[in-house]
Amino acid sequence: MKLLSGAFCALALLSAPVYAQTCGGSYEIGRGDTLSGIADKFYKDARKWSLVYNANVANIGDSPNKIRVGQSIQLPCINGMPTGLDGVQVVSRPKAPPAAPTPTRVVKQSQSPAALKVNLLTADDYAPFTDRAALNGGLVTEIVNAAMTQSSGEGGYAVHWVNDWSAHLDPLLSNAMLDMGFPWLQPDCKSDPSQYRCANFNFSDPMFEMLVLLFTDRARPLRFEQDSDIIGKNLCRPKGYYTHDLDKNGRNWLAEGKITLTQPVSVADCFELLTDGKVDAVALNEFTGRKAIKDLDMAARVDIVQTRPLSIEGLHVVVSKNHPDSDVLLETINSGLNTIKTNGTYQQIIDAHMSKIWSEL
Repeated sequence: MKLLSGAFCALALLSAPVYAQTCGGSYEIGRGDTLSGIADKFYKDARKWSLVYNANVANIGDSPNKIRVGQSIQLPCINGMPTGLDGVQVVSRPKAPPAAPTPTRVVKQSQSPAALKVNLLTADDYAPFTDRAALNGGLVTEIVNAAMTQSSGEGGYAVHWVNDWSAHLDPLLSNAMLDMGFPWLQPDCKSDPSQYRCANFNFSDPMFEMLVLLFTDRARPLRFEQDSDIIGKNLCRPKGYYTHDLDKNGRNWLAEGKITLTQPVSVADCFELLTDGKVDAVALNEFTGRKAIKDLDMAARVDIVQTRPLSIEGLHVVVSKNHPDSDVLLETINSGLNTIKTNGTYQQIIDAHMSKIWSEL
């Protein structure tokens, strides 16, 4: 996440008109199928293999290439596609709000500020996950909003925007000036419980799990089927970004000097180093990487390694372990998340955001 300074204000989560659409459904893997081929057939875009994989990762496993004949997968509803499949659901998709909504405070259902029980904290500049210029404040913002509405009621919480990510964990959350913050990655707390976030914060269930992928130069393809394939390679990720995935689950790529990590100032710098032959791959979450490829007009130069993701990272709500109601707060958000997953609201939100995100890529 980038760090920006900004004012302390609340999000106006305005209700948006919706329209119903019937698409998506289940598909049985056939002989010769690949996720790229399935994406090309049903979405007219082979790049959406990662969308299909992300929607079925619990079923497919750690490699997109390990699909099996006869295996049933779910194809989400994206921009009206696909149609004609079994298990179709009617999806209500909110229309996007204006590009730059006014950052004013809205008290829901005429509740006074004093009646608001839970104060959540987030910030802009982390699209498509949290950003007031994004659809309904971003993917994770809308999920949190829906979960909290289910578990605490519309008048039971407020979302506040403070555009200085460095102030979120400390002092705002660590001193319980606000109750919970989102979206935060969870380090490998099992391997190193002494890490700051592990030692000081409790994590919700993941609001969303994103793929972290390797972006490579088409002229210099990179094999990545197992961790040992990356030993000795030079990966690029901008300074200030997370690095815990490079060491977790016993990798210890950084801790034991097994790889080189180049950390320039920006994402664009990483892709320039890649095409100049100075690094072997750029390691970024799917959406940041794909957007950069588009913005830099590098689609003809850059490939994405499809054999497996570098990691799958959950985006969580966090609460300080020092908060007197830490357990209750986590139960509130987790209970709401479980409810919207059960009643279909969660998938509707995912499909709506994925439709918009992919239309812009």
